[in-house]
Amino acid sequence: MSAGRDMTHEGVYLRFFMHANARHGGMLLHEWILEQAKREGLAGGSVFRAIAGFGRHGVLHEEHFFELAGDLPVKVEFILPAPQAERLIGIVRASGAALVYARSPTTYGVIEPTPGRNP
Repeated sequence: MSAGRDMTHEGVYLRFFMHANARHGGMLLHEWILEQAKREGLAGGSVFRAIAGFGRHGVLHEEHFFELAGDLPVKVEFILPAPQAERLIGIVRASGAALVYARSPTTYGVIEPTPGRNP
């Protein structure tokens, strides 16, 4: 007996990496990316803040109680159909924002409750 429908799709796991205090267009870059995705009608995205990390320059950034976390890395991620991922990458690229991104093929699923059944 199935508790719900599980629909799987092929798509892209898209991640953008930047410093938490990076700005673009008068707002925080991670907020700007989410706003662009929302404007494009994408299904959703999430921002995650690291507690420590280092980038291509080898400088270690860590969260400390008495320091601001502006230099810590943040990750904005999406799971999207390939055409939407390419569109978002194009928007970010055209903006001139400085960041790193990773794009990986993925299979993702959406689990929905069975109609008429209380979860």
